[in-house]
Amino acid sequence: MRRSDLGEFEEVVLLSVAVLTPMAYSVAIAEELEQQTGKTVTTGAVHAALQRLEKKGYVSSEMGEATQERGGRRKRLFKVTVAGSRMLHTVREVRNSLWDRIAPHSLPQININ
Repeated sequence: MRRSDLGEFEEVVLLSVAVLTPMAYSVAIAEELEQQTGKTVTTGAVHAALQRLEKKGYVSSEMGEATQERGGRRKRLFKVTVAGSRMLHTVREVRNSLWDRIAPHSLPQININ
């Protein structure tokens, strides 16, 4: 698939699934993204992205065990598929290639701390 088949939000959701596996479910993903970005992320937005990613074949899901914290309801757990892993590696290669091509001092210096 082409790089354009994966939007920026889908990319970070897919990365979060990889980070959180085997406990990657929508609420945990939203919390991870909020922690990493400092921005509010709704579970609805995460649900929509997960549905798109599953339709594209980048993630698969299954129902987990019932938990007391959810009143006996089960969580839908997601994991990255081979196609999703391939896409993440492709995205990383493109980003790294672009970063490597930036000439020294072509970006203004900033203090990240």
